[in-house]
Amino acid sequence: MQISSLLQEQAVLIPLNTADKQTSIEAMVDALAAGGSVTDRDAYLQAILAREQTGSTGIGFGFAIPHGKSAGVSRAALAFAKFARPVDWDSLDGNPVQAAFMIAVPAEAAGNEHLQILIALSRKLIHEEFREQLLQVQNAEQLTDLLETI
Repeated sequence: MQISSLLQEQAVLIPLNTADKQTSIEAMVDALAAGGSVTDRDAYLQAILAREQTGSTGIGFGFAIPHGKSAGVSRAALAFAKFARPVDWDSLDGNPVQAAFMIAVPAEAAGNEHLQILIALSRKLIHEEFREQLLQVQNAEQLTDLLETI
């Protein structure tokens, strides 16, 4: 699976000017809905928020990967936000988030597609050089080029 093929240009939010985790999540869900992969915004938003209740998706290093499976998702998709100001995400390392990927997959997706995407992103985000490159991205084209290295 090519991660870059899941990215929707209208779901690349650079910069995203939000004040908190909730509005950040809502903006990313709205962007995925605008791209057509999320067909029931409220159902998908509830899936994301339910996942956040089980534990923060703030993985550390200034990044978060909110994700959810929902019948409100028609096809797997990925959103990216680079925040204008760091956002408190209750991250595992206690630090605010500078950027986030949001993973959307249909509830009936075969296997664990969202886990495959999550693992691929997590493995790259471990590397400081990749994180620094992400924070330098200015548009969807640059982000797509970078994600093609996964």
